[in-house]
This record gives sequence, C-alpha cells and structure tokens, in this order.
Amino acid sequence: MTDAVSAYRADVVYEVQTEGFGVVAKPLTLWQRLYGSGFLRKAVVVVILATTWQFYAWRLGNPLIVPTFLETVGAYVDQLLGGPLLARALSSLQVLLMGYAVGVVLAAALTSLAIATTPGRDLLELLTAILTPLPAIALLPLALIWFGLGTGSYVFVLVHSVLWPVALNTYAGFRAVSPTLRMVGHTVGLGGLGFIAKILIPAAFPHILTGMKLGWAFAWRTLVAAELVFGVSSSGSAGLGWYIYENKNMLEIANVFAGLFMVTVIGLLIEGIIFRKIEQLTVRRWGMQT
Repeated sequence: MTDAVSAYRADVVYEVQTEGFGVVAKPLTLWQRLYGSGFLRKAVVVVILATTWQFYAWRLGNPLIVPTFLETVGAYVDQLLGGPLLARALSSLQVLLMGYAVGVVLAAALTSLAIATTPGRDLLELLTAILTPLPAIALLPLALIWFGLGTGSYVFVLVHSVLWPVALNTYAGFRAVSPTLRMVGHTVGLGGLGFIAKILIPAAFPHILTGMKLGWAFAWRTLVAAELVFGVSSSGSAGLGWYIYENKNMLEIANVFAGLFMVTVIGLLIEGIIFRKIEQLTVRRWGMQT
C-alpha cells in the first residue's frame, strides 16, 4: 500500500500520443453521391417508365388506343394553359375539400364518442365492420335519389370514403397509447376533451395522419369515379372525371391521358407537399418517426 501511494506524483503529466488516430473521413465517389439522392433515383425510374411508354406507343402506332408519352405531355400542357383542364381540376378540388372536411369532422366526433363511452365504442366497431367493405361507388344510386344531381351527391359519397378509414385509424391510434402516458394525463388532472386533445391526439398522431392520407386517397378516387357517372352537376360545374369522359366520347385519347395525368399530379402534390409538411412539423419533429 505504501509503494502504491508513493508512486502517485501529482506533478507528473502523462502525454498520450494521438498522432495517427481519429475519425477517418472517406470521400464518397460520384456514384455513391448520386445513388444517395432519393430524388435522383425516383427521377431515373420515371425516365425509364416514360421511355418504355414512348417506345411501346410508337411500335403500336395507334394513337386512338395509346398515344405516345410526348403526345400526352403536349396535350397536357396545351389543355392546362389554353384549355379547360385547370378549371376542371379546381372544380373537383373544391368539392373534394367539402366532402373531406365533413368526413374528418364526423370521424373525430365518432372516435371521441368511442373513446369516452362503451356504447360509442360498440357503435364505432359495428359501423366500421359493416360499412368499411362497402364501396362508395355502390352508394351512387342512393345518392342520386336522396340528393339529386348536384354537389350534395358528391359530398355524400366522399364522406363515406373519408369517414371510415380516418375513424378506424384514429381509434386504433388511441388504443395504442401506452397506459403510462394515460396515467400521466390523469395524474395532472386531465379528463374528457382535455385528455383527448393533450394526451391521446399527440400520442396517436402517426395513426391519425395515416388515416387522413388513406381518406384523402379514397376520396380522390371516389370523386373522379362519381364525376364519370354524375357528369355535370345541377350548378353547371364539371370536374376532371367528366372531362375524361367527354374527351373519350370525342376520341381525344391524348386529352384523356392528360386528364388522368392531372389526377396523378394532384395526388402527388397533395401527398408530397401538404401531408409531408404536416409530417415534418409533427411526428418527425416529435421524434415519433425517422
């Protein structure tokens, strides 16, 4: 013990040689940098698909069946800048927002009732089991009888498309909230709507956002299909679905593909800008997703 104590020297400084050690930064090759860009990888896929489309349509040689990719792009630009395509798209989006908003509000009310009461939970589980498998298109005849040829019929089928996926995913998210987090909410005196707003909704927001995405996708597809059936509403407005149907009757197949292209572009913009921005400001910012 004496030798160990005497061996300690407070005035001795030990120098550690660090030369040759440390983090080695290996520069990425050009291929690695290009392959690491998600945008560039997706752009390559789009180019391959467009090239395949162009080659197949060129070999087919029948624009009444499949126009070439360049013809479709030309028709899209022409109809967007000088034709009715943009006005038709805005008309469809206006109706879509109405139906989507009503569906989300009803889903929030139904899910809150299911969380707060046992009869509400039984009601939600029963309705989702019965009505979720029912296609919204199957309700078109009833919508025509009940609401006539107009915006009310559109909104009715849109609400059916939005309500059940949003309610089901929201309810699943609420049930997935950990008991510990629930206990924290009750400990600080939260209850009722305050408990739902401050505890359940933030914790279940990834499920809620998924339900809203599904509701948007179902509603967008349903609206275009409904416009193909309903045509021009009583107010005189016509959407993208009727635009596609009209051009099909006039054998303007390039314009038909341009209308389909517009449907896809709007879907990509909503998904890639609005929902992604919401995701960045919420679940990613909160550390719930990477």
